[in-house]
Formats: sequence, structure tokens, C-alpha cells
Amino acid sequence: MSDELVFYTHPMSRGRIVRWMLEELGCPYRTEVLDYGTTMKAPAYRAINPMGKVPAIRHGDTVVTEAGAICAYLADAFPQKGLAPPSTDRLRGPYYRWLFFGAGPLEAATSNTALGFEVPKERRGQIGYGTLEDVIAALEGAVSNGDYILGDRFSTADVYLGSQIGWGMAFGTIEKRPAFDAYCKRISARPAAQRAKEIDDALAKEHPHPLAKR
Repeated sequence: MSDELVFYTHPMSRGRIVRWMLEELGCPYRTEVLDYGTTMKAPAYRAINPMGKVPAIRHGDTVVTEAGAICAYLADAFPQKGLAPPSTDRLRGPYYRWLFFGAGPLEAATSNTALGFEVPKERRGQIGYGTLEDVIAALEGAVSNGDYILGDRFSTADVYLGSQIGWGMAFGTIEKRPAFDAYCKRISARPAAQRAKEIDDALAKEHPHPLAKR
């Protein structure tokens, strides 16, 4: 696809996940940095994402929001980069499984933990993730079967889940375990991951998070 690729983000947001994905692709893209409470909530951007949140991308006439969905879309839009198993590959199932695990159980469990909310024991059956302990145990198993989520094959699932694991350990919502630490060191050493970090770290000096000013 030759349509222009525009990336809407803030350097202190989940946009960092998408930045890494874009750097893995190595395709040209244009970045529009939005600030919290101002341009992110302005009518021009709400026409892209009515939620007034980042990240989002516009690829030609196609708009995609939500970090996991963006990563999955980009992997399929640029299949020549090999960041997603083909639909006929037996690994397509595990690939989807762990992408959706990151967007569902892991995101919900770590967000609740960050907010200090604990699901009452008698109501855990009503919550998709059950308990944080179950989520972390499943995640540890996923990163312990090889160098990557799909064994010896790096994929978009590593970009998405790996970013969440790294952030979770940094902010205390995911327990630091040897398997997580070794996994994050492997994937963060990738040239694309390092380029993405350098870009966003530099932008963060110009566009700090509002909470950093308090």
C-alpha cells in the first residue's frame, strides 16, 4: 500500500508501542504529536478519534485507534515485513491469542492494580481475567517457551505484550520475575526498539506529560 501513513501520538503514552511497531516496519510515516487537554481534545483530532486519546493512525482513508488494533493492522498492511504469521500458518492462532490477551485480561488486570482496585473474591467469576495472579502466571508461561511469544519467531505480539510487560514492571503493576526480565532485555535490544525509544525520549522533553509538571 502506498497511501500516506500518519501517526498521532504523545511521547508519554501508549503511542510508544505503536512507535516501536512503526520502526520495526521501516516504512515512511509522518508523526503528529498531540498534547493532553488541548490538541488531543480538539475537534480536528476528535474527527480522527472521538475518544480524544492517542495513539491513532491514518493510512490513506483508513483510520485505526487502540494500540493493539493498530499494531495488528500494520502487520497485515505490510505483510512483506513478516511481523505476523500468514492466515494459513499454524502460529496465527497463538499470535491472535496473545494479542487479545494483552488487550483484554492483561490491560484490565494491570489497570485495576494501578488504581488500587481488587475484585472481591466472590465476584472474580464475573471478571474476564479472574485474578492478577492468574494473568501473571499465564504471561510468564507465554514468555518462557522460547525467545519470543511464538517461540523462535519475533512478531507483533512481542511488540505489544513486551511493551506492556516492561511498563508493568517499571510501574509496579507486574511482578518482576526472571523470565520477564530476560524477555524484556532480549526484545528491547532490537535496533527498532532502541530507535523508537530515542525518538520518543527526545520528544518527551518538548511534550512532557501533565502529571510530570506537578
